Amino acid sequence: MKPGDVVLIRFPHADLQRGKLRPALVIAIAPGRHDDVLLALVSSRINQAIPNFDEIINPNDPDYRASGLKVPSVVRLSRLVTVEGTIIDARLGEISSDRLEQIKQHIIDWLLS
Repeated sequence: MKPGDVVLIRFPHADLQRGKLRPALVIAIAPGRHDDVLLALVSSRINQAIPNFDEIINPNDPDYRASGLKVPSVVRLSRLVTVEGTIIDARLGEISSDRLEQIKQHIIDWLLS
């Protein structure tokens, strides 16, 4: 597993209840000896995308097929979670390194604002 991978996980709800199995994007792997992974929720509800913040992945995008996603999707950058890598169920695919860098920059800009 590496940053840019699209994975399947029971993404936790905001109230920390375990959610349903859904895709998530690996943003970063935490340094150190723990297997902690920073993830962003991936949703098919692209109408919920925050303009100029969230990342929409469409079938006509060059990295769509490699992502393993089955429908147009949005990477919801305001829905981040850190989990142990061992609870990730499967790897679906990956996004391009350019898209990952753009996503990271959106998160950095948000944190610095």
